[in-house]
Amino acid sequence: MFLKKKGFPEQDEFVYCIVTSVQSHSVFVKLEEYGLSGMIHISEIAPGRIRNIRDFVVENKPVVCKVIGVNQERGHIDLSLRRVTESQRRAKVNDIKQEQKAEKIVELVAKQLNVPVAELYAQVSEKISGKFRSLFEAFMAIAKEEASISDLALPKDVAEALNSAVIQRIKPPIVEVKGKLALSSYASDGVSLVRDALKLAEKEGAYVSYLGAGTYLVKVTADNYKSAEQVIARAVSAAVSFIEGKGGEGNFVKA
Repeated sequence: MFLKKKGFPEQDEFVYCIVTSVQSHSVFVKLEEYGLSGMIHISEIAPGRIRNIRDFVVENKPVVCKVIGVNQERGHIDLSLRRVTESQRRAKVNDIKQEQKAEKIVELVAKQLNVPVAELYAQVSEKISGKFRSLFEAFMAIAKEEASISDLALPKDVAEALNSAVIQRIKPPIVEVKGKLALSSYASDGVSLVRDALKLAEKEGAYVSYLGAGTYLVKVTADNYKSAEQVIARAVSAAVSFIEGKGGEGNFVKA
């Protein structure tokens, strides 16, 4: 990885490490993002009694640890393996994979422009510093059109090549929230009222399709669940409030 954070990790931070040495009562690792060394005492390897420490860690293999102590004066970093849950481990590994993907894009652009990879990485990293936490975060913002490559003030040839590579290789995540909406009206113009209610749902950004027997599929896609949930809530509320205001009935069940 090119990524190298400055200074020391913070207390309780999760760090991606490579095991460098396994001793009888401790394990030494390299913190990949910081370029520093840390130690895991045998008591922090796993719960319970450990007969063979090598049953849990192996040299040159990656592990995700939690920082439980930092002494900057002595340069000591104490880590824990047992205090990391599986979901926390997966999240950290995913972050590393995403950053490696971003670094791969820089490598491809460097090859295209015939410039040293490390030089281009340093140039781009300097521009995103203070604006984004990581290279991947910057590239994702560009892919989502939440930021522009011009914001980084890079040379024109670098900006154009990088923007093209980011658009091709970084795809914003898409989530879907859906459910069944039942609408009914016994008014003489009930069909029109239901149609108007559905139009209100569509106006809020929902996709609506007929399922049968007065039931409709309401679906919303977005780049995160929070946004999707908010849109579908507004869409359903608009439709149900309208039809109930006209003496009809409405009910929504999320899938």
